Amino acid sequence: MPQESCSTCRLATAYATMSHTDGANGATNGATKGPTKVLRDRFGASRSASVGTRPMPPTFESPEKEREFLKFRLAQALRIFGKLGYDQGVAGHITVRDSVRPDCFWVNPYGKHFSLVQPGDLLLVDHLGKVQNEESVPNTLLNKAAFMIHSAVHAARPDVNCAAHSHSVYGRAFATLGKELDIITQDACAFYNDHAVYAQYGGIVGDEQEGARIAETLGSKKAAILQNHGLLVATECIEATVHFYISLEKSCQVQLAADAAAAATGRKTIKIPSEDAANVHSIIGNMYGGWFSGQTQFQLLEAEEGVAFDFTLGQPTNTRLRRV
Repeated sequence: MPQESCSTCRLATAYATMSHTDGANGATNGATKGPTKVLRDRFGASRSASVGTRPMPPTFESPEKEREFLKFRLAQALRIFGKLGYDQGVAGHITVRDSVRPDCFWVNPYGKHFSLVQPGDLLLVDHLGKVQNEESVPNTLLNKAAFMIHSAVHAARPDVNCAAHSHSVYGRAFATLGKELDIITQDACAFYNDHAVYAQYGGIVGDEQEGARIAETLGSKKAAILQNHGLLVATECIEATVHFYISLEKSCQVQLAADAAAAATGRKTIKIPSEDAANVHSIIGNMYGGWFSGQTQFQLLEAEEGVAFDFTLGQPTNTRLRRV
């Protein structure tokens, strides 16, 4: 079993030194405030949502071993997006900051369906848009829009380790309205004062300036609705990004249905009061809540595929064979 810590949910080094084991003697490097303590600080009011011992993300003996898990998890995240129908031709991308080279990020190759992506397919790209061929072979084809958007977000937000953008149906439909979500459901409270609208659609993102404007609009929030385009979610770990992306997509779907029903019946949707919305956000909208909720999507995928990451071996393993 992995140790309790938060290497997977890598937090900004501005307020924590990530803790890795020194392979020579097993000693731990880093400041006194290690990643486990940081994540516990990030529980927020989510403490009130459970009774018992809370699970924690795994830690790793080295950045290299963490890299293997991050690549495995990112490929899983992309396959989850494929299962949920978030594909639209070659559009869409998820990135994760590399644990070995934090100035680089892993991204899905251009032109491969989400559902088919495996760890060996991923590209390692630096913040100048250069594919690192040694780590990325055999794939070297990069979606330029993926680089323009994600590099700007990763550069502007040291706390963001994973960002996701796709042309999912309901997010795309809601994005045509050019407005923020109304906080009309408990689930929408996760985005209370925590999402923005980028209202400067200028075609396919192909230049650094537009990527920088998107990052500026996102600010310190975890999500943005890109007008006439789709959704963008950026958080501290893969699991939280996947969860909040799915939640945002479903919140868009619910609001479109609720607004249509309200218009048909001559009524207005009832908004959750600000104080209540803020309280709920503190429980379900924090990073630990996102990481914990996101686990369920990966559990289902692993049960269906029969492949999970073995933390003892440091590599994927066939869980069906392991049960025999």
